[in-house]
Amino acid sequence: MFDLISSILKYIFTLIIYLFIFGVIRLIYLDIKSMNFKKSENEGYPYLKLINQRENLDFKIEETYMLKNHISVGRGNNNDIVIKDPFVSGKHAEINVVDNNFVLRDLNSKNGTFLNGEILQEGFAYLKDGDKIKFGLIDFLFVDYKA
Repeated sequence: MFDLISSILKYIFTLIIYLFIFGVIRLIYLDIKSMNFKKSENEGYPYLKLINQRENLDFKIEETYMLKNHISVGRGNNNDIVIKDPFVSGKHAEINVVDNNFVLRDLNSKNGTFLNGEILQEGFAYLKDGDKIKFGLIDFLFVDYKA
């Protein structure tokens, strides 16, 4: 009887180990897949890449945001990029295309918009590849392939 129970527990333990290994491999696959972020489909288009770790945030946010001619950023649900951070205003900022350049504009937000660690003094700035943008506690990296 003891041998039967021992054999059953051995198979159950082996199954648990295989399920654990499968779960780890699946997580690695999903992580690599999210890093590739549809490169062939979006190649050549500027985007914002989240720098913060999403797991550490209390709200849902995407890893990347493709940029088009006009993007609004804020806590309100009517924005293109919704950030439910309490330090982000309802209509916090916007990114527009002006003369084929992307311009970041603060919309008189309470806590300000930061570019490369400094608050936007004039209320707007031209973006270049590699710029770090901060809205509240959220940090983004501006990626522009044409740079």
